[in-house]
Amino acid sequence: MAPFKYAAGAMLLALAAGCSLQPVYHRPAMPVATGYPAGAAYQAPAGKAGGTALPAADIGWRDFLSDPRLQRLVELALQNNRDLRVAVLNVEKVQAQYRIERASLFPQVNGNAGLSDSRTPASIASSHNAAVSHDYSAGLSAAWEIDFFGRLRSLSDAALEQYLASAHARQAAEILLVSQTADQYLATLAYDEQLALTKGTLQTAQAAYKIVKLQFDTGTASELDLRLSQTAVEQAQVNYSARVRLRAQAENALVLLVGQPLPRDLPPAVKLGRQPVLADIPAGLPSDLLQRRPDILQAEAVLRSENADIGAARAAFFPRISLTGSLGSASATLGGLFAAGSSAWSFIPSLTLPIFNAGANQANLDVALIQKDIGIAQYEKTVQLAFREVSDGLAARGTYDDQLAAQQRYADAQQRRFELASMLYANGSNSYLDVLTAQTDLYAAQQALITARLNRLTSLVDLYRALGGGWLQHSGDVARPAASPIAQAG
Repeated sequence: MAPFKYAAGAMLLALAAGCSLQPVYHRPAMPVATGYPAGAAYQAPAGKAGGTALPAADIGWRDFLSDPRLQRLVELALQNNRDLRVAVLNVEKVQAQYRIERASLFPQVNGNAGLSDSRTPASIASSHNAAVSHDYSAGLSAAWEIDFFGRLRSLSDAALEQYLASAHARQAAEILLVSQTADQYLATLAYDEQLALTKGTLQTAQAAYKIVKLQFDTGTASELDLRLSQTAVEQAQVNYSARVRLRAQAENALVLLVGQPLPRDLPPAVKLGRQPVLADIPAGLPSDLLQRRPDILQAEAVLRSENADIGAARAAFFPRISLTGSLGSASATLGGLFAAGSSAWSFIPSLTLPIFNAGANQANLDVALIQKDIGIAQYEKTVQLAFREVSDGLAARGTYDDQLAAQQRYADAQQRRFELASMLYANGSNSYLDVLTAQTDLYAAQQALITARLNRLTSLVDLYRALGGGWLQHSGDVARPAASPIAQAG
């Protein structure tokens, strides 16, 4: 009989470990085209120096962002940024929640010791004398829910996928921080150049005003020319004050990303037009994004978690089998607590079968099914957004070089126009209004040139992030796991 009981118990445990009501997970079909858009806007750069055949996710940010000052800022941001710190702590929190769910799969064992005193009044005591009794007990108690239909396993799987999702969210936060720091640093460089340009324009306008003022005082220039020259000075002063403010605000934003005041021993900055940023990173295929983009991996992990929740909701329709028992010693005296014959035990198996709960179990299942449908839509939207970001980045990379070259020619032409207008005015063949107009157009063209340089560089940085770059520090490094192997052991 005993071998039969052992065999039946082993069979029950095997069934409990193997039964699951989770639906089989299938990754949703990619809701985007199999290739990126093609056309005039998507021409890949040719003949770029420092090219690479590595995909973006395998290029370390130190190799992509070669400016030593920027590298130092990114390093500080990864150490001190508070948003990234919160993302790391969220991973640890969700990991602990997973361990809580996983612990429910195992028996819960507790030690206990107790004392119970009671007094029976003489009026009802059999000896007609008041009776005082003492009961001492000590032992172990254990409780275990046999997960026959996989409810606890499904909850544990859901918690594990949530943990993996938080780990991928941390990875996404890190590569976003790298790109945000680079973008803000480049914006700061652009404001530096715009501030220097505006200061030079202000100085030129002030010098011209002094000349026109002298001519007006000597009667060789009209008051109209004087007032036009004065408006140029005041407008330049307005622009200069605005650029000073924007430069200060840009540095404040960079300090926030870095998470500390900027050190004074930073390497010297590389000018905007000489930034060594890789431009010919291969885009690969949209299907590559499914494994390269951490936000897509996060959305899929959340979807897997919701799939596991369906298994737990289905298991709620079936019985729950629990085993509770205790083993120890009990005695009326403390000295006899562990004496011979004082052993005590109890064994209480129980089965709970849901019969009527006003449709709560069905409602929970409906919620789980609908939540999975929501998760599918969110996953598909994440893939579509990634496809759009990469496509936009490729369009920017394919067009900014030509735009920048044309913008440079335009600024050069405006520079020559201003020089000719100034020369003609000095010879008395032109009005000062033509000089002022040429100077205003030149300033706008030079500002637009700086903005075009900035937009080209930030679009390359954003394309690098959109393709999954920024997780590695150096090209060829072994990728750090997004999640701890210890937590994945379950």
